Amino acid sequence: MPPPRCPRRWLAAFFSYETPKSVVVKSWVVGAVNRGVQLLILAYFIGWVFLHEKAYQVRDSVIESSVVTKVKGIGRYGGRVLDTADYVTPPQGTSVFVVVTKQILTENQAQGVCPESDTQFRCAADGDCRGRTPTTGSGVLTGRCVPFNRTLRTCEIRGWCPPEVDTVDVPVMLEAENFTLLIKNSIRFPLFGFEKANLPPPGSGGALGRCRFHPQRQPLCPILRLGDVARLAGQDFPALAATGGVLGIKIGWVCDLDRSWERCLPRYSFTRLDARPPAPAPGYNFRWGPRRRSGTRLAHACARPRTAPACPLSPRRHARYYRWHDGTERRTLTKAFGIRFDILVYGNAGKFGIVPTLINTVAAFTSIGVGTVLCDIILLNFLTGAEHYKARKFEEVPEASMPAPSASPTACPPGALGGCGRDKQSTDSGTCSLGL
Repeated sequence: MPPPRCPRRWLAAFFSYETPKSVVVKSWVVGAVNRGVQLLILAYFIGWVFLHEKAYQVRDSVIESSVVTKVKGIGRYGGRVLDTADYVTPPQGTSVFVVVTKQILTENQAQGVCPESDTQFRCAADGDCRGRTPTTGSGVLTGRCVPFNRTLRTCEIRGWCPPEVDTVDVPVMLEAENFTLLIKNSIRFPLFGFEKANLPPPGSGGALGRCRFHPQRQPLCPILRLGDVARLAGQDFPALAATGGVLGIKIGWVCDLDRSWERCLPRYSFTRLDARPPAPAPGYNFRWGPRRRSGTRLAHACARPRTAPACPLSPRRHARYYRWHDGTERRTLTKAFGIRFDILVYGNAGKFGIVPTLINTVAAFTSIGVGTVLCDIILLNFLTGAEHYKARKFEEVPEASMPAPSASPTACPPGALGGCGRDKQSTDSGTCSLGL
């Protein structure tokens, strides 16, 4: 019984060899599609990849940055004249700071018991103050119901008394709209060792103190008016100052280091970062009242005579703790509304490199072969005579059926396609031409 032929076929197919066969098709349709696809691919690589994206460059996206800020301006609030030390926090000039525009003060708070000011803790008897959460926003519940005023009773708390009432209407320091902000930004791209700052170099002749940032007229001035920052972020400054908010000042450094050093310039943009109304809990506010440092002796906090009504315990601007003549500790709590500014620095730099240039050049020439694949699909499936083209393009030549060399130079094997006048020589290209 003869062995099955399937394994032999698989073995023969495994050891078969395929070699490209060049067939020239003289067709206007296929030729136009082929050249059109090649031109589109070349235009994409030249116009987008090389010119727009600058794929021939080595890029450094790691930017090292330092930001120093300084706010200037004089405002009036609550019958007092305020300067930078009064309304800017923190005072160190960092990349994140707050300009306080509205304050609610609760003065002379002392440790003790008092009625809670929050209306959700209204009560009629002591039983209404029991079974609740033991703490409130101002202190710890004692379980007693006490009078808040002549008509209202609330639960009693133990903590800093009197508790804060933050529903009062207070004015807004609108002079902050004309305050100025100086931003000093220095950047470095470590891959190239490139350094630059947003300030004009010494001796450039620029009047730094007199310039004000403007998107068109003075886009490189590092001094910005706070009202302009809010406007360029799409916000109304008086409304923003009343509720508070967070504004982002973005400084972008996108530099082509193949050009001169002076062409690497910052670009400023502005946006609001926090949730806008009518989102839940809009605005920005915080309370000043940092705790005293551990180990501070209250009796040594000031040298005022005992006849003085109060003695400040801490010289820090944000903490207002006092020792009264009767020995009690008191403080002034401030709930501040303000505009927080976040300075965000980003960027990248590029410089010519031979490796990315070669990689993208090879990718461009390799992608041109997509035109050949598309033309083969059209030629072998959609044009008239597709079967004729397939017979010319794909030819299977078994080793056992290869014709022996003919003695006559003009003889042709029987059934040869297209006719021939002589045998193929070793110098022939193997190209077959088809005309439509």
